[in-house]
Amino acid sequence: MASSTLSHVTPSQLCSSKSGVSSVSQALLVKPMKINGHGMGKDKRMKVKCMAASIPADDRVPDMEKRNLMNLLLLGALALPTGGMLIKEETGCMLLLLSGGGSGGTIAKDANGNDVVVTEWLKTHAPGTRTLTQGLKGDPTYLVVENDGTLATYGINAVCTHLGCVVPWNTAENKFICPCHGSQYNNQGKVVRGPAPLSLALAHADVDDGKVVFVPWVETDFRTGDAPWWA
Repeated sequence: MASSTLSHVTPSQLCSSKSGVSSVSQALLVKPMKINGHGMGKDKRMKVKCMAASIPADDRVPDMEKRNLMNLLLLGALALPTGGMLIKEETGCMLLLLSGGGSGGTIAKDANGNDVVVTEWLKTHAPGTRTLTQGLKGDPTYLVVENDGTLATYGINAVCTHLGCVVPWNTAENKFICPCHGSQYNNQGKVVRGPAPLSLALAHADVDDGKVVFVPWVETDFRTGDAPWWA
Protein backbone atom coordinates (compact mmCIF):
# COMPACT_ATOMS: atom_id res chain seq x y z
CA MET A 1 0.00 0.00 0.00
CA ALA A 2 1.43 3.39 -0.97
CA SER A 3 1.74 6.21 1.52
CA SER A 4 1.38 9.88 0.61
CA THR A 5 2.91 13.14 1.65
CA LEU A 6 0.65 16.15 2.14
CA SER A 7 1.51 19.77 1.42
CA HIS A 8 -0.71 22.76 2.15
CA VAL A 9 -2.08 24.87 -0.67
CA THR A 10 -1.93 28.64 -0.31
CA PRO A 11 -5.22 30.43 0.56
CA SER A 12 -5.45 31.82 -2.97
CA GLN A 13 -5.75 28.35 -4.47
CA LEU A 14 -8.91 26.32 -4.90
CA CYS A 15 -9.22 22.56 -4.61
CA SER A 16 -11.36 20.80 -7.15
CA SER A 17 -12.41 17.30 -8.09
CA LYS A 18 -14.82 15.66 -10.48
CA SER A 19 -17.77 16.55 -8.28
CA GLY A 20 -17.09 20.26 -7.98
CA VAL A 21 -15.16 22.94 -6.10
CA SER A 22 -14.41 22.80 -2.39
CA SER A 23 -13.49 25.23 0.34
CA VAL A 24 -10.06 26.82 -0.04
CA SER A 25 -8.93 26.67 3.58
CA GLN A 26 -8.67 22.87 3.83
CA ALA A 27 -7.32 22.07 0.36
CA LEU A 28 -4.34 19.73 0.21
CA LEU A 29 -2.12 18.31 -2.47
CA VAL A 30 -1.41 14.58 -2.33
CA LYS A 31 1.91 13.41 -3.73
CA PRO A 32 2.10 9.61 -4.07
CA MET A 33 5.45 8.02 -3.17
CA LYS A 34 7.01 4.72 -4.22
CA ILE A 35 7.21 2.00 -1.59
CA ASN A 36 8.70 -1.39 -2.38
CA GLY A 37 9.10 -0.33 -5.99
CA HIS A 38 5.41 0.46 -6.45
CA GLY A 39 3.59 3.71 -6.78
CA MET A 40 2.33 6.29 -9.21
CA GLY A 41 5.59 8.15 -9.87
CA LYS A 42 7.18 10.97 -7.99
CA ASP A 43 6.18 13.68 -10.47
CA LYS A 44 2.45 13.09 -10.43
CA ARG A 45 0.16 14.80 -7.96
CA MET A 46 -3.52 14.44 -7.26
CA LYS A 47 -5.77 17.24 -6.05
CA VAL A 48 -8.37 16.05 -3.60
CA LYS A 49 -11.38 17.66 -2.03
CA CYS A 50 -10.83 17.81 1.71
CA MET A 51 -13.91 19.69 2.79
CA ALA A 52 -16.98 20.90 0.92
CA ALA A 53 -18.77 23.93 2.28
CA SER A 54 -21.43 24.58 -0.29
CA ILE A 55 -25.16 23.95 -0.26
CA PRO A 56 -26.91 21.70 -2.79
CA ALA A 57 -27.37 23.47 -6.11
CA ASP A 58 -30.40 23.23 -8.34
CA ASP A 59 -30.53 22.56 -12.06
CA ARG A 60 -29.56 26.16 -12.87
CA VAL A 61 -26.00 25.64 -11.61
CA PRO A 62 -23.91 24.61 -14.64
CA ASP A 63 -20.98 22.22 -14.64
CA MET A 64 -17.35 23.34 -14.31
CA GLU A 65 -16.75 23.78 -18.04
CA LYS A 66 -19.77 26.04 -18.40
CA ARG A 67 -18.75 28.07 -15.33
CA ASN A 68 -15.34 28.77 -16.82
CA LEU A 69 -16.84 29.72 -20.17
CA MET A 70 -19.31 32.12 -18.57
CA ASN A 71 -16.60 33.90 -16.60
CA LEU A 72 -14.51 34.26 -19.75
CA LEU A 73 -17.42 35.68 -21.73
CA LEU A 74 -18.32 38.16 -19.00
CA LEU A 75 -14.80 39.42 -18.42
CA GLY A 76 -13.02 39.03 -21.72
CA ALA A 77 -14.36 42.18 -23.30
CA LEU A 78 -13.43 44.30 -20.30
CA ALA A 79 -9.98 42.84 -19.79
CA LEU A 80 -8.48 43.45 -23.22
CA PRO A 81 -8.84 47.23 -23.71
CA THR A 82 -7.72 48.35 -20.28
CA GLY A 83 -5.33 45.78 -18.87
CA GLY A 84 -6.88 46.38 -15.47
CA MET A 85 -8.38 42.93 -15.18
CA LEU A 86 -6.80 39.51 -15.69
CA ILE A 87 -8.28 36.05 -15.56
CA LYS A 88 -6.29 33.10 -14.31
CA GLU A 89 -7.46 29.50 -14.41
CA GLU A 90 -6.49 27.82 -11.16
CA THR A 91 -7.58 24.22 -10.58
CA GLY A 92 -10.76 24.57 -12.59
CA CYS A 93 -12.10 27.84 -11.21
CA MET A 94 -11.74 31.32 -12.58
CA LEU A 95 -10.00 33.71 -10.24
CA LEU A 96 -10.24 37.46 -10.70
CA LEU A 97 -7.03 39.45 -10.46
CA LEU A 98 -7.45 43.20 -10.13
CA SER A 99 -5.01 46.02 -10.61
CA GLY A 100 -4.89 49.78 -10.68
CA GLY A 101 -7.35 52.29 -9.33
CA GLY A 102 -7.39 54.27 -6.15
CA SER A 103 -9.79 55.57 -3.55
CA GLY A 104 -11.00 58.53 -5.64
CA GLY A 105 -13.49 58.70 -8.49
CA THR A 106 -12.99 56.56 -11.60
CA ILE A 107 -14.56 57.18 -15.00
CA ALA A 108 -16.59 54.15 -16.08
CA LYS A 109 -15.29 52.31 -19.15
CA ASP A 110 -17.40 50.33 -21.60
CA ALA A 111 -16.47 46.99 -23.21
CA ASN A 112 -14.32 48.82 -25.78
CA GLY A 113 -12.39 50.76 -23.15
CA ASN A 114 -14.16 54.04 -23.90
CA ASP A 115 -15.48 56.48 -21.31
CA VAL A 116 -19.19 56.00 -20.65
CA VAL A 117 -21.07 59.10 -21.77
CA VAL A 118 -24.52 59.19 -20.19
CA THR A 119 -26.50 60.53 -23.17
CA GLU A 120 -24.99 57.99 -25.54
CA TRP A 121 -25.35 55.14 -23.07
CA LEU A 122 -29.06 55.75 -22.58
CA LYS A 123 -29.62 55.70 -26.34
CA THR A 124 -28.42 52.11 -26.58
CA HIS A 125 -29.44 50.65 -23.21
CA ALA A 126 -33.12 50.09 -22.53
CA PRO A 127 -34.89 50.65 -19.19
CA GLY A 128 -34.28 47.84 -16.74
CA THR A 129 -30.94 46.79 -18.21
CA ARG A 130 -27.83 46.09 -16.17
CA THR A 131 -24.60 46.16 -18.14
CA LEU A 132 -21.01 45.44 -17.12
CA THR A 133 -18.49 48.26 -17.18
CA GLN A 134 -15.08 48.71 -15.59
CA GLY A 135 -15.35 50.43 -12.23
CA LEU A 136 -13.30 51.21 -9.15
CA LYS A 137 -9.95 49.40 -8.97
CA GLY A 138 -10.80 47.71 -12.26
CA ASP A 139 -13.71 45.78 -10.74
CA PRO A 140 -16.46 44.68 -13.15
CA THR A 141 -19.38 46.90 -12.18
CA TYR A 142 -22.95 46.99 -13.45
CA LEU A 143 -24.47 50.25 -14.65
CA VAL A 144 -28.21 50.19 -14.01
CA VAL A 145 -30.82 51.87 -16.19
CA GLU A 146 -33.94 52.44 -14.11
CA ASN A 147 -37.41 51.54 -15.38
CA ASP A 148 -38.08 55.21 -16.12
CA GLY A 149 -35.10 55.32 -18.48
CA THR A 150 -32.75 57.25 -16.19
CA LEU A 151 -29.35 56.08 -15.03
CA ALA A 152 -29.30 54.79 -11.45
CA THR A 153 -27.15 56.71 -8.99
CA TYR A 154 -25.38 53.52 -7.93
CA GLY A 155 -23.33 50.82 -9.61
CA ILE A 156 -23.29 47.16 -8.53
CA ASN A 157 -19.97 45.34 -8.17
CA ALA A 158 -20.25 42.05 -10.06
CA VAL A 159 -17.83 40.02 -7.91
CA CYS A 160 -19.67 37.33 -5.92
CA THR A 161 -19.12 37.56 -2.16
CA HIS A 162 -18.76 33.78 -1.88
CA LEU A 163 -15.65 32.85 -3.88
CA GLY A 164 -15.18 35.77 -6.26
CA CYS A 165 -16.86 34.59 -9.47
CA VAL A 166 -18.33 37.25 -11.74
CA VAL A 167 -22.11 37.17 -11.36
CA PRO A 168 -24.17 37.60 -14.55
CA TRP A 169 -27.49 39.42 -14.72
CA ASN A 170 -30.42 37.09 -15.47
CA THR A 171 -33.11 39.12 -17.22
CA ALA A 172 -35.71 36.35 -17.14
CA GLU A 173 -35.34 35.85 -13.37
CA ASN A 174 -34.86 39.60 -12.72
CA LYS A 175 -31.90 38.84 -10.46
CA PHE A 176 -28.17 38.15 -10.43
CA ILE A 177 -27.41 34.40 -10.33
CA CYS A 178 -23.87 33.18 -9.75
CA PRO A 179 -22.84 30.36 -12.11
CA CYS A 180 -20.37 28.84 -9.64
CA HIS A 181 -22.44 27.80 -6.62
CA GLY A 182 -25.90 29.24 -7.24
CA SER A 183 -25.83 32.32 -5.01
CA GLN A 184 -28.55 34.80 -5.93
CA TYR A 185 -28.98 38.55 -5.54
CA ASN A 186 -32.01 40.71 -6.26
CA ASN A 187 -32.06 43.42 -8.95
CA GLN A 188 -30.18 45.81 -6.63
CA GLY A 189 -27.53 43.27 -5.69
CA LYS A 190 -28.90 42.34 -2.25
CA VAL A 191 -28.18 38.70 -1.42
CA VAL A 192 -31.33 36.55 -1.33
CA ARG A 193 -29.79 33.06 -1.44
CA GLY A 194 -26.50 31.57 -0.25
CA PRO A 195 -23.89 30.36 -0.02
CA ALA A 196 -22.83 34.00 -0.58
CA PRO A 197 -22.80 35.63 2.87
CA LEU A 198 -23.08 39.28 1.81
CA SER A 199 -24.73 41.51 -0.77
CA LEU A 200 -22.79 42.73 -3.78
CA ALA A 201 -20.77 45.89 -3.11
CA LEU A 202 -22.02 49.29 -4.25
CA ALA A 203 -20.39 52.33 -5.79
CA HIS A 204 -21.85 55.77 -6.45
CA ALA A 205 -22.51 56.37 -10.14
CA ASP A 206 -22.14 60.14 -10.46
CA VAL A 207 -22.14 62.23 -13.61
CA ASP A 208 -19.29 64.66 -14.25
CA ASP A 209 -19.04 66.57 -17.52
CA GLY A 210 -21.50 64.15 -19.07
CA LYS A 211 -19.52 61.04 -18.13
CA VAL A 212 -20.27 58.38 -15.52
CA VAL A 213 -17.85 58.49 -12.61
CA PHE A 214 -17.77 55.74 -10.00
CA VAL A 215 -17.06 56.99 -6.47
CA PRO A 216 -16.53 54.78 -3.39
CA TRP A 217 -19.70 54.11 -1.40
CA VAL A 218 -18.95 54.63 2.29
CA GLU A 219 -22.44 55.46 3.54
CA THR A 220 -25.10 53.09 4.87
CA ASP A 221 -26.12 50.36 2.46
CA PHE A 222 -29.65 51.45 1.50
CA ARG A 223 -30.62 47.83 0.75
CA THR A 224 -29.91 46.49 4.22
CA GLY A 225 -29.64 49.52 6.49
CA ASP A 226 -26.19 48.32 7.59
CA ALA A 227 -22.75 49.86 7.31
CA PRO A 228 -21.06 48.91 4.00
CA TRP A 229 -18.93 45.81 4.54
CA TRP A 230 -16.65 46.76 1.60
CA ALA A 231 -15.71 50.22 2.90
